[in-house]
Amino acid sequence: MQADVQAVLFDWDGTLVDSLGAFQAANGAVMAAFGLPWDEAIYRRNYAPDWRLMYRRLGVPEDRLDEANELWHATFARSADIVAFDGVADALARLDAAGLRLGIVTAGDRFIVEPQLDRTGLGRLLTIRVFGDDLAVHKPDPAPLRRALELLGLAGRPESVAYVGDAPTDMLMARAVGVRAVGIASVVGDPEELVTAGADEVAATVAAWVADAIPAVS
Repeated sequence: MQADVQAVLFDWDGTLVDSLGAFQAANGAVMAAFGLPWDEAIYRRNYAPDWRLMYRRLGVPEDRLDEANELWHATFARSADIVAFDGVADALARLDAAGLRLGIVTAGDRFIVEPQLDRTGLGRLLTIRVFGDDLAVHKPDPAPLRRALELLGLAGRPESVAYVGDAPTDMLMARAVGVRAVGIASVVGDPEELVTAGADEVAATVAAWVADAIPAVS
């Protein structure tokens, strides 16, 4: 990790927590209800942090977007609880112990993500929080990340912040703001796509990135 980095901000879903199964089940239920095709490849091609944009791409009629959203939430609520990826809790603790301030910038709505922060136990370290419904725009628009820098008091020093995410839109947002862009390989962002979108570096997992950035003291 660069010596001048003072804070690390993270995407939530797919970066810190394993929510793919729950998301796929909820999206699959919506697509089935509307008679639309759905599989992982379709998800990759049409993914967008803004769910309205993604559903438009997938063929949901404009006048039924709210109906689709209600079905998504009803299905998602029945899914198994979201869990942190292996090693994430220890990785965040190591970053915190190194004196770095931590937070999230997520497309997820506050009422969904805040309870997950509590249940996973990660919330105590992720004190800077910008949710998808805090602003009228979504990734890759730079506004959510800029809001987080304001909360950190580092709006004028983006080079002192790293943003870690698993999607090309995360990297595009990070580059637009001028923070260090760290990609985590995932279903929605393979390493080449993340680099093309502007990642300064790519890791397999958050735990692996932290292990490399802050080597353990023997």
